Amino acid sequence: MRRLQQDIITRDLAKKMVFITGPRQVGKTSIAKSIAEHVERSVYLNYDNFAHRDIIRNTSWLPESRLLILDELHKMPDWKNYLKGVYDTKPPEQMILVTGSARLDAFRQAGDSLAGRFFRHRLNPFSLAEIPDSNEADLNRLLDRGGFPEPFLADRDEDVHRWRMQYVDGLIRTDILDFEKVHDFRAIQLTLDLLRRRVGSPVSWTSMARDVGCAPNTIKRYVEILEALFIIFRVLPHHRNIARSLSKEPKIYFYDTGMVVGDEGIRLENLVAVSLLKHLNYIEDNQGQRCELRTLRTKEGKEVDFLTTVNDLPEMMIEVKLSDSRLSAPLRYFHEKYSLSATQVVKNLSVERMAGDIKICRVFNFLKSLAC
Repeated sequence: MRRLQQDIITRDLAKKMVFITGPRQVGKTSIAKSIAEHVERSVYLNYDNFAHRDIIRNTSWLPESRLLILDELHKMPDWKNYLKGVYDTKPPEQMILVTGSARLDAFRQAGDSLAGRFFRHRLNPFSLAEIPDSNEADLNRLLDRGGFPEPFLADRDEDVHRWRMQYVDGLIRTDILDFEKVHDFRAIQLTLDLLRRRVGSPVSWTSMARDVGCAPNTIKRYVEILEALFIIFRVLPHHRNIARSLSKEPKIYFYDTGMVVGDEGIRLENLVAVSLLKHLNYIEDNQGQRCELRTLRTKEGKEVDFLTTVNDLPEMMIEVKLSDSRLSAPLRYFHEKYSLSATQVVKNLSVERMAGDIKICRVFNFLKSLAC
């Protein structure tokens, strides 16, 4: 399946370096190689490949290479200064594409800055908006399997289960240890397992620490590692221009909806979360507007699932329901109190309608309308 971002990435390559980041096995290498098919004299080098590693270290690719693809380069010591030198001395017509399954921002701790030398594109799992001629069956498939290419496109459920088992094991035993030396292997695995069961609920580091048997700061660090590797993402409470009484505890969601342990309603909320994140990433990466996914929740328990913001300004509230078409009381409360645009999305909805200024619509139509 051709990814929507391919043409935009190709356009940006003519201007600067391009970084493609995103979860493991989300399709970064595939999109890079697809772009290379349309560029003569392209070379693909993966730092995990020992033969490629020598070529990278010695910068011994052919000088006439038109497109240079460097995969997993962040695993190279002092990769940033290396890349700066390669970019600053490359032939004028040479394009450079860098991919990686960890947040490159997380590694920017020393050396010269790459500021002004690259564009970033975040590749996320498939969404309804990206699937050509998508239908309700595709929505159910995303709920059951998640949007990662291999499980989503698999012919058999057994292959999906095998993929996910190996995927989770690889995340724990390979990616996390590559990212940072974790001494308590059991604790971070238990943290991940607990998070899979707490999707959509405010997470307390103190409560998690009691369950895992470690310090709250350790839990927070584990969550930061899982975030940096695109396994989970936090949705923080919005407070700018909103009463400071809002609860500050974050909610956790997974890039892979198939990893969520919970009922269909929880998986639906996760799917909407990752679809909204993908939509906002797309706007930010392509239009240069700062976008964030937030939640609203008071200490008294009034809560709306999601709030999108653009350039720090609230744009739209979204409440997710599996079957309940009645207007959410907290959604109405925040809408009336702060004059925020509001939409309630429902999976099993017979008739779409307006409740005053608030739209109540089908999840399928809402997700299909997103930019990416």
